[in-house]
Amino acid sequence: MPEEERSDGSKPSVRGDWRSSRGITTDHVDSYLYSLLPARDTVLGEMEAEATAHDIPIVGPAVGRLFYQLATMIQAKTVFEMGSAIGYSTIWWARAVGETGRVFYTDGDRRNADKARRYFDRAGVTSRISIHTGDALEILSEQKDEFDIIFNDVDKHDYPRVLRLAAPRLRKGGLFITDNTLWGGKVASPAASEGKLTQGIQEFNRLSYVAQDFYPVLVPLRDGVTMMLKI
Repeated sequence: MPEEERSDGSKPSVRGDWRSSRGITTDHVDSYLYSLLPARDTVLGEMEAEATAHDIPIVGPAVGRLFYQLATMIQAKTVFEMGSAIGYSTIWWARAVGETGRVFYTDGDRRNADKARRYFDRAGVTSRISIHTGDALEILSEQKDEFDIIFNDVDKHDYPRVLRLAAPRLRKGGLFITDNTLWGGKVASPAASEGKLTQGIQEFNRLSYVAQDFYPVLVPLRDGVTMMLKI
């Protein structure tokens, strides 16, 4: 989940602070939203602290609660997650699908996967999770079954490709959910002035609203979450 490159080729530090909406909402509104949330358990709390301390991008508890609610509403039992990092959102999905559900964790960094596995063990959800390391797009393309939910949080320039891959691998009535679709507000800038990551999200957002198979809604929570119902 990389940040946009600067014009000189360098990269700003990754926003590991999950509290930040990156300018989508005002700071006092952000503070209010997070002040309403109940305290998380020890495992999630430690993951949030690690993400903040080490600039690890996670969706945070407000979005995590949204994921849990959406999965519960459609009675999801299978979730394919693309770009799982240390497994924070994976735990929210795993708790939502229940003991008989299955969540596919994917990440290109084996160190992330090893760390995530330790968190899964402590959270008591390891038996519900299949851990895969490698290219999430390739792993998804190899899947033969349909999923109830596909969650997309890979490299942003790949978002349009993920949309094409997801449609035939999602059941009717399932949800295709994508993070960072407002990208700190940069998606509202002319494409010519932004880098390939922003352009990838801009193209994804455009394609989402003309896709014949989906009914999309972009929610301005945190950095933007797009929820697409397969129709």
